[in-house]
Amino acid sequence: MMSLIVNGQVLATDEEGFLLDPSEWTTDVAAVIAQQEGLPLDEQRWGIVCYIRDYFERNQSVPEARTLLKNLKQTRGESCATRRYLYQLFPYGYGQQACKIAGMCKPRKLMLDV
Repeated sequence: MMSLIVNGQVLATDEEGFLLDPSEWTTDVAAVIAQQEGLPLDEQRWGIVCYIRDYFERNQSVPEARTLLKNLKQTRGESCATRRYLYQLFPYGYGQQACKIAGMCKPRKLMLDV
């Protein structure tokens, strides 16, 4: 087990930096993880992170990529509802980076990146 230190608080993570307890997530945690990933939290990325958090709060599960793409089509238009768009924002994948920044535990199945 590893840890992440944010504002003096030690948060437990797995070996890849995913939080072990999603309830410990804050916007400051997101900023630190995004910085470690080398990704600026611009409006597009932040919107996706917030969608993941909102979905998780409502459903106690992480949205699959196709669910996110459906939401992007409705909120940002057809051009943003593609896997290519997601990979432009999160080059190592939706599950690997977006979900990590959103404070999710590491997904057991990679249906997130389908």
